Parts: sequence; structure tokens; C-alpha cells
Amino acid sequence: MDAVIIVLIILVVLVFIALIKTIQVIPQASAAIVERFGRYTRTLNAGLNIVVPFIDTIRNRIDLREQVVPFPPQPVITQDNLVVNIDTVIYYQVTDARAATYEVASYIQAIEQLTVTTLRNIIGGMDLERTLTSREEINAALRGVLDEATGKWGIRVNRVELKAIEPPTSIQDSMEKQMRADRDKRAAILQAEGVRQSEILQAEGHKQSEILRAEGDAKAAALRAEGEAQAIRTVFESIHAGDPDQKLLSYQYLQMLPKIAEGDANKLWIVPSEIGDALKGLGGALDGFTGHGGGGGGESRSVRPPTERPAID
Repeated sequence: MDAVIIVLIILVVLVFIALIKTIQVIPQASAAIVERFGRYTRTLNAGLNIVVPFIDTIRNRIDLREQVVPFPPQPVITQDNLVVNIDTVIYYQVTDARAATYEVASYIQAIEQLTVTTLRNIIGGMDLERTLTSREEINAALRGVLDEATGKWGIRVNRVELKAIEPPTSIQDSMEKQMRADRDKRAAILQAEGVRQSEILQAEGHKQSEILRAEGDAKAAALRAEGEAQAIRTVFESIHAGDPDQKLLSYQYLQMLPKIAEGDANKLWIVPSEIGDALKGLGGALDGFTGHGGGGGGESRSVRPPTERPAID
């Protein structure tokens, strides 16, 4: 009785193991290679799959998502015999699980070695300066070669990126010195241009201010001359409109004489020749006035005009 129970337990365990091996659940974006007696049978896709237990075996499970693989720095010699270290990153994706399993032993290692050899061939035809400034060109060339070579492996290379290009230390120091010299040169040029532009602007401003000042002085002089001319014209018109006689003109001449002689610097002043006639007229007027005022029996006195000073022409 105990033997029968043991046999039943063994059968239940075997059936449970067979069920486990029969039902295979494949995750999304994954694939599994099934072999029957060591020979490829089929590829299991994502979902629930049924296999024959103890006959079909799962050879390999492959991730179908895009993978990112960084490679260590590789020393590469440029065309001008300089050694640079280049880091690369490969973005690839398995498109055929069967080919990736049976066409190449290790597709990761194969991609790495193919990348290194292709990179050396490409960089070997470029000098250092072109290598540092042609990353896109190098990436495109690498991707073309890798995509063509890995197609039969069931691999698609989506992108190839150069992480870093490190030239030798001596070359880095020389490049830094050159860049520093270029920056100093550009700074000096910009400073000189700024000083030049500032001086030009100052000169233009001074020129404009002088022009405006000269125009202002000219306009002021013109307005002043116009005002004086207008004043003279007004006085002249007023005199003619008043029709002054000889007596009034003689009196105005006498009033202007003290003003002409004012000031310590006036050592010499000119008496016009017409002033003699004016003084004669004024003297005649005063004689008539005194003669008229002496009608009461007083003695008439004649007023002599001031002695004429010779006119200086």
C-alpha cells in the first residue's frame, strides 16, 4: 500500500513537471529558439506557447528591444601619425532571433571587433584636425559598414556615436595654447574696434555740436542785425514822420556830444563838419529867445556859440 502511494506521488510530480515544460510564456519584445533533439524547430514569439516536454528544449531567449552597448576606448592612429583614443557607443536591435543564434557565436563581440577595425580604417585616412571636426561623417561611415556586415546576423545597427576623441596630452596642451592665443587676439581686436568706434562717435558728436553752435551763432547774428536794421529803420521813419526843424536837430547834436566823450579810453573823438551849422542855428535860436525876453527894457546880450573845433577827417 505504501509503494502504491509513493508511485502515485511520483506520477503526480512527473505530470506537474511535464505541464511546466509544456507551457512556455514568452514576455513581450522577446523570442525563444526551440530545438528538438538538437535541431532548430521554431521560434516562440511573445505570449503563451505549447511545446512537447522532454523532446523540445529552449535553446536561447533573445531580447528584441533596442540595445545600447558602450565599447572601451580604442587607440587609433591618424593620417598624420598621432594616436587618439576613441570611445564608441553602438545602438543595435535583433531583428531575426534564429540568425542571431546560429549565424554568429557572439554577436556582441563580433560587433565590437568590427567596430574597432572599421574605425581604424576610417580614422587612418584623416588627419587630427579633420578627425576632431568630422564626427557626423565618421558616425555615418561606421553605421554603413556595420549595418551591411550585421544584416546576415539578424542585427540592425541603428546608430553609432563617438563618445569622446582624446588626442595625446602634448597635442591637448598645444591646442589649449592656440585656443587661448586666438581668444586673446579676438579680445584685443574687439577692444581696438571699441576704442576706434568710441573715438569716431566722439569726433562725430564734436563735429555736430560745432556745426550746430556755428549755425546758432549765424542765426543769432542775422537776427541781431535784422533787429538793429529794423530799429534804425523805425527811428528813421519816425524822424521823417515828425519832420524836425533845424533847432531840434541842433539840440540832439548837443545831447550826443557828452556820450561820445564818455570813457577813459576816448582820448580822441571826431566832430563832424555839420555840427558847426547846427551850432549856428542853435545860437540864432538863443539870440531870438533873449531878444524876445528882453522887451521889458533890459539890455540884450548875444550868446556866442562854442568855439568850433577843427574837424578831423
